[in-house]
Amino acid sequence: MAKLSADIPKLVEHFGPSLSRIPAGGWADTREDDKLVKTHCCFCGQQCGIQLRVRENKIIGFEPWEDFPFNRGKLCPKGVKRYMQDEHPDRLKSPLQRVQDKGFVPVGWDAALDRVVSEIRRIQETYGKDSFAILTGASLTNEKAYLMGKFARVALQTANIDYNGRLCMVSAGTASKKVFGIDRSGNPWSDIVAADVILVAGANIAECAPITTDYIWRARDRGAKLIVIDPRMTPIARNADLYIPVRPGGDIGVFNGMLHVMIKRGWIDQDYISKHTIGFEEVARTVEKYTPEYAARIAGVPASMIVRAAELFGPAKTSFVMHARGIEHHSKGVENCIAMMSLALATGRLGREGCGYAMITGQGNGQGGREQGQKCDQLPGNRKIDDPEARRYIAGVWDVPESSIPGKGLSAVPLMEAIHSGKIKGLISICFNPVVSLPDANFTREALGKLEFYTAIDFFLSETAQHADIVLAGSLMEEDEGTTTNVEGRVIRHRKVVSPPEGAWEDWKILLELARRLGKGNKFDYAGPREIFDELRVASKGSVSDYYGMTWDRIDENNGLFWPCPSLDHPGTPRLYEDGKFGHPDGKAHFIPVEWRPSVEMPDEEYPIILTTGRVVSHFLSGTQTRRIGALVDQTSEPFCEMHPQLATKLGIADCDFVKVESRRGHVVVHAKVVKTIRPDTVFVPYHWPHDRSANNMTIRALDPQSEIPEFKICAVRVMKAERPIDPIAKLEVQAGGIR
Repeated sequence: MAKLSADIPKLVEHFGPSLSRIPAGGWADTREDDKLVKTHCCFCGQQCGIQLRVRENKIIGFEPWEDFPFNRGKLCPKGVKRYMQDEHPDRLKSPLQRVQDKGFVPVGWDAALDRVVSEIRRIQETYGKDSFAILTGASLTNEKAYLMGKFARVALQTANIDYNGRLCMVSAGTASKKVFGIDRSGNPWSDIVAADVILVAGANIAECAPITTDYIWRARDRGAKLIVIDPRMTPIARNADLYIPVRPGGDIGVFNGMLHVMIKRGWIDQDYISKHTIGFEEVARTVEKYTPEYAARIAGVPASMIVRAAELFGPAKTSFVMHARGIEHHSKGVENCIAMMSLALATGRLGREGCGYAMITGQGNGQGGREQGQKCDQLPGNRKIDDPEARRYIAGVWDVPESSIPGKGLSAVPLMEAIHSGKIKGLISICFNPVVSLPDANFTREALGKLEFYTAIDFFLSETAQHADIVLAGSLMEEDEGTTTNVEGRVIRHRKVVSPPEGAWEDWKILLELARRLGKGNKFDYAGPREIFDELRVASKGSVSDYYGMTWDRIDENNGLFWPCPSLDHPGTPRLYEDGKFGHPDGKAHFIPVEWRPSVEMPDEEYPIILTTGRVVSHFLSGTQTRRIGALVDQTSEPFCEMHPQLATKLGIADCDFVKVESRRGHVVVHAKVVKTIRPDTVFVPYHWPHDRSANNMTIRALDPQSEIPEFKICAVRVMKAERPIDPIAKLEVQAGGIR
């Protein structure tokens, strides 16, 4: 050990920052840490509790937080490694300015902020208020999400603000409002354990929400049956009692077919339906034609599977239905969700232990991020922006004339199309990497190149930030404080663990300073996130998502509080609909009939294969953070094309061959991964990588007409064997004359 300790300075000098965490005294160092801070993971919507170990303003490790009720100390691979991004050499530590022929150069904060403000003024004075837009994110804290919405409408007075949650949960949110009148999963996750049957559709739980797997296994331990509907036999499906390998886009066939069988066999709760719902008769008439045989043709599976699903689900005493993006990322995503909700409603299995409906939230604050007013059609409290009463109330909270608050703006994809067409000239983005995450990536790159001015707030130079004129060095989650709302609807608090490195600012400080320089500082006079939260509470008061009764102290004392929480003595609402009352004015749930329709782009002779996209366990969203964590990169270093052996044989492709996957919009060249766990008519490519490895080079800009979510889960492609792609570095060497 003494020899290792003596050699550490030489090792660090030779290998660089990757060894910088080795203690000065070697691994035998027993110094106590400065502090151990209870906080939460910065990644997915589960928002697991974690304790971060801190020394000298640096995060050096973690400990399980076993007392936090959601994950009880358990963490997925991303959670375990999340702290390792903090000291990354790519970390931005000053604003950057693009200089012609020089790329990005550091610039002082005053010069950077002055440039941003002068460009905002120039563009809005020349082209109008709505010519400057904001794209924000669903992994921001509630405080920052609220601040972004207010900044857009008060400081910029632009209608055009939207967020990357538009790519995630909005189909489920839209469906929930239509059916239940409330946009939230209805139960604490502990209710899953008491379910007799669990139906999971379009959710790769084991990789995308691993801690949720534990709840399902505990239900299985007490005898619960598990039904999984997915084109891929993901890890959760391998242990299911019934796995239905649905054709992408065919989910309504399964749901309507199941309901058809359940009605025929009397497995519905007529008493509950008559007391607590309206519209069932029209739904029953609609599903009359969805016989198992008819439904099976839509779903691309044997009719017997649909019958068996109904036989498991229908007679159960308790059941829980869950879904994720697999049924949402469609041009009929809202209808998919509504059809699944009908199964829970028809059986009356809502509002009690073991009975519920849940969307598995994808992004870090996917629930709270869509409640605080950063959507193009929304004001704080999940209020509609075109509701006169909501506008008057929020105008009072903000102390501005109601007429000054803009109306509905453009959602994310139409907003990018407006940039491409020249209608929007300027852009601010935060917590959004659209070059990687929006469909039809080549179109997005073209659009960003047409902006007259673009500034990105980020802590790494993301692929999108590389298009910016000014990059403002912002903060990581652990460098600030605030609240998020997890997958259950539990509002939790993220504590400040370390300060941002010298030269970087907390995001909220950047927004406040921009507002001050725009002459609106009196409307953004906050000492910090706690004061922003207190205003958010008032802004949400009386709304469906009412946070008014929450304070940071109460949240800490209770390990989180569930909304609605309308008063300081209210305990919060972990389980919705317990009294049979729903969020509509009539107090009832609304059955809505849905018919299956084809996706916008179906396979044809030229492009005969279905492409579907999604996540892998070691990466998160566009990969800006996880692609910088070595242990996660080692686990999955590059994308791949998953295909069935039948398809591989037909195309003359072997496992690990390079293949070109091509749509009408673009292509990737990646390794083939030949597996038996995917449909033979479908291929899967994960989407965490940029540029020539981006799955979104191929996806289509088709939208659900109600939620405006893109159809990421189905487009038509062709696949062929390909040569090994030239490594970018090797390509530059060849261009330079082959020098090595």
